[in-house]
Amino acid sequence: MSTTPAGAAAPEFPPQSAASAPVPAHVPGRFAGRTAIVTGAGSGIGRATALRLATEGARVVAADVVAERLEALVAEHPDLDLVPVVGDITGEDGVRSVVDAAGGRIDALANVAGIMDAFLPPAEVDDATWDRVLAVNLTAPMRLIRAVLPVMLEAGRGAIVNVSSEASLRASASGVAYTASKHAVNGLTKSVAVFHGQQGIRCNAVAPGAVATNIEAPMRSEHAARVVGPILATVVPAPATAEQLAASITWLLSDDAANVNGVVLPSDGGWSAI
Repeated sequence: MSTTPAGAAAPEFPPQSAASAPVPAHVPGRFAGRTAIVTGAGSGIGRATALRLATEGARVVAADVVAERLEALVAEHPDLDLVPVVGDITGEDGVRSVVDAAGGRIDALANVAGIMDAFLPPAEVDDATWDRVLAVNLTAPMRLIRAVLPVMLEAGRGAIVNVSSEASLRASASGVAYTASKHAVNGLTKSVAVFHGQQGIRCNAVAPGAVATNIEAPMRSEHAARVVGPILATVVPAPATAEQLAASITWLLSDDAANVNGVVLPSDGGWSAI
């Protein structure tokens, strides 16, 4: 967790297991000849997902708002088919640039990009935080799904995975804006599955618990620290690695999950079972 202001203690998670966590085995050629879009591809889960898809044969349109992250990604992996696209996907121009970069074929979409909300409770959340969190976490995935569906529907097939959150399953994992956005992502996921499942489109979500990434998650509310801080300090399993989440996402995007549609899959070390 990030540093918090005086008086607002951040939750303390169990020791990270990232260093000792098993690395999920790749499946060579699983996405050969396919094109995938991954948002938030410059870091964390998005980066791990883009790399896994590309390593397994996909041409990956890697989207992120930070150019330097994408430049580093491509420079470090010159052997992989990575197409970097810098832009803000909360707006239609950014979405269009991502879709255009796919070049007319889109087999898979991973909506990974997301931001936190400083654990602000309903009585403390400001309009700017609410609007920005909903724009990034909910409206951007909706716009990307809306933009890729015509391509997928014409092909008669396509797989979409939205990254939801443990906060979509409970109210004690974040503030009100993030919680609301991720509950809505689950609804968006199921709606796409219902309306377009019979047309060959699968849409599922992965709900991560704690993950060892660089996402900023300060706790800027003393009230939140008192209410949810103790809960997070005692019940949260050790953080997963970004690679473990990428394995769940790519499985749902692959034909291995051909009979899975409209599912919200917790990938949280058992947190959702507590």
